[in-house]
Amino acid sequence: MKKIIRVDDLQVFVTTTDVGSFSAAARLLDISPALASVAVQRLEASLGVRLFVRSTRRLRLSDDGERYLAHARQALEALGDGELALAQGRDEVAGTLRLSMPSDIGRNLLLPWLDEFQQLHPKVLLQLRVSDQVADLFSEHLDASIRYGQLADSSLVSLALEPSNRRTVCASPDYIARHGRPRTPAELSGHNCLRYVMGEQTFERWSFQTPKGVETVQVAGNRISDDADIVRRWAVTGQGIVYKSRLDVMDDLRSGRLVEVFPPDYGQPAPLQLVCAHRTSLTPAVQMLRAFLAARFERYLSD
Repeated sequence: MKKIIRVDDLQVFVTTTDVGSFSAAARLLDISPALASVAVQRLEASLGVRLFVRSTRRLRLSDDGERYLAHARQALEALGDGELALAQGRDEVAGTLRLSMPSDIGRNLLLPWLDEFQQLHPKVLLQLRVSDQVADLFSEHLDASIRYGQLADSSLVSLALEPSNRRTVCASPDYIARHGRPRTPAELSGHNCLRYVMGEQTFERWSFQTPKGVETVQVAGNRISDDADIVRRWAVTGQGIVYKSRLDVMDDLRSGRLVEVFPPDYGQPAPLQLVCAHRTSLTPAVQMLRAFLAARFERYLSD
């Protein structure tokens, strides 16, 4: 008898691959680590192969898992496109959508996508809050928030947009020509590091996942801002080195305005997600927005 492969199991498999552990995948998918492990075991049983090689210290894809991953991604993408196509045909989507988003990715990447989303759904009234301070979904009466990183509040509902995103250290070619390229994280202490404020704290302890393990460096520099978009612009003009989400600097890297200093896997994970206060906030408009943005990120990263 042919065994049925569950879509949820595929999502757990792909997310676990992207973030490197069942516990991290579970946090992103709002399930328990035990359920995430069971989902992958169920998928392995359906396929008749081992997708991961497990040990006490690490989790990595098996050869079969490597071969299957691309097909799993394609299946999830096709289902997402189908949901989006159906959603775009529903006339009942209307009302106010209150959304917060970070400054850099918000202004430079999401803003034109939101224009397109509203053109598809003209009955949606969009209210935007653009800030790098963590928005309070309850007190600010927000329907959803686009955020980087793991959630501190496990009661919130998180929907993945780009779970494999990481931070990256980068600088302009001009800065590197004048000051040299750091060869190790420790050498950042001798460079002008551009910092930004998150919440009430300045982001000045930069951590990296190096072959020697996690390394954390206290950095300093002559410029700080509570607007991460401004900090990125300083880096583009050669004012110093920045440690930013790769999504924030993708266009700068592709154009050569910025270059990466360390290997991509050195950077801290910085998954991007759409966050809601509770499941009752998952209105048709929020669900459509999530499907729309996930499809746009998939296309953007594959260009």
